[in-house]
Amino acid sequence: MPDTKTPIIVGVSQMSQHEDDFAKCKEPLELMVQAVKMAAIDANTPGILEKLDQVCVNQGTWNYSDPARAVASAIGAHRAKSARTFWGGNFVQLALNRMALAISQGKLESVAFTGAEWGRTLARMRRKGHTPTLMDAPGEPDSFYGKREFMAHLIERDLGCVLPVQTYPMFENALRHARGESPEDHMVRISELWARFAQVAADNPNAAIRDAPSAETIRTASTKNRPVSFPYLKLLNSNNNVDQAAALILCSTEFASKLGILEHKWVYPLAGADANDTLFVSNRLDLVSSPAIRIAGGKCLELAGLDAASLDLVDLYSCFPVAVQIAAKELGLDEARALTVTGGLTFAGGPLNNYVMHSVARTVELLRQSPEKKALVTANGGTLAKHAFTAYSGTPPEQSFRHASMQDALDALPTREALEHWDGRLDVETYTVMYGTDGPETGYATCLTPDGKRVWAKTSNSEYLRAMLDGEFCGTEIGIRGREMMM
Repeated sequence: MPDTKTPIIVGVSQMSQHEDDFAKCKEPLELMVQAVKMAAIDANTPGILEKLDQVCVNQGTWNYSDPARAVASAIGAHRAKSARTFWGGNFVQLALNRMALAISQGKLESVAFTGAEWGRTLARMRRKGHTPTLMDAPGEPDSFYGKREFMAHLIERDLGCVLPVQTYPMFENALRHARGESPEDHMVRISELWARFAQVAADNPNAAIRDAPSAETIRTASTKNRPVSFPYLKLLNSNNNVDQAAALILCSTEFASKLGILEHKWVYPLAGADANDTLFVSNRLDLVSSPAIRIAGGKCLELAGLDAASLDLVDLYSCFPVAVQIAAKELGLDEARALTVTGGLTFAGGPLNNYVMHSVARTVELLRQSPEKKALVTANGGTLAKHAFTAYSGTPPEQSFRHASMQDALDALPTREALEHWDGRLDVETYTVMYGTDGPETGYATCLTPDGKRVWAKTSNSEYLRAMLDGEFCGTEIGIRGREMMM
């Protein structure tokens, strides 16, 4: 029997909404309430809800002020304090690590953690000219997990290049160039990687897309698979067009034993770690690596007594293929092995900030089936910037949960200066082309000056756009005036 304060996950749930009648659609708050109730049923202990110390809601695109208090009221958790995270795909894992640590220290006994998005319903409403209205969830949470962080450099904002759909393909092209691949060979490889993710989604009962498109389908432009941002087609992007909710219930082994929750439901967070890379893309030393994944991910495995070879289950955060490739390299994982338990944000579904709650829930389900296995779930927020890791097992650890923040080690690493303007010629470091409804629309590129400073450039010139799409543009010399590419 583990220490009585050992943190465990005893209840999980996932749900999707496919309702076409707007009047019958549940909004995110309602989905969260339902998800928490389902997680309690999964623990075979509905009565656990009234005994919760805390209810935490993962921040979403909705504008509820204190949704956790509203969820607590709806589920009868009247003594529970409310908590909320901030925005970022890393915060599920970061908050879960903090919850597990608090339980191991006796500061908490039980927590319900939930989140939901309704991207499918919102998109359909907007196409029909409907204005969504949400329930009121006023107030201020009793506490927060994490902190709010500003994610874009002033230069990036002024240039209009701040969205993940703009920056991740720039990382992808930089990585392709660093690996010495042609654009054609590279597209084959990443489409095959994504096809393996699609195969996993086919076996995941909660996945949004289960028809397992082939690698050829994934890399071929079509009316259903339009180009978005070079080199990515739609099926290489996160699928935010989902209504999905999930919930986790964590508690101590002592609390679970008192409530009679059977041990075959228990899954153990073994260890966790987190750290941020340089937040602004402009100041990254390079665009093909992640020291935070290497350092914090490695520390998580060390604390859990594991290494890459001993992992049976892995879910790497998969907003875009480059995030998976960089994480696999930094953690020492073979790209050919299974790197997701869900199918990833394209095929399992990408409910924005809350995807990792689904990957944790699926990991719990699989570890209950094979308790001897060991798992690692990674989380990524911002532009490959904010990272959190947790190792899990279905069998009791020799010691209680351990956690480390590795931020001091990351803050000691070198960065680059970014220049606001440049007049002259430079070689392209990386680039992307954004597509509009009528085809290629805007090109973005970064270059490095002879003394190592980063320069941004933008263009809508059709000749440049063709050059960016027709061959390898990394290493090409371009003219820049201010922030505009010039022939």
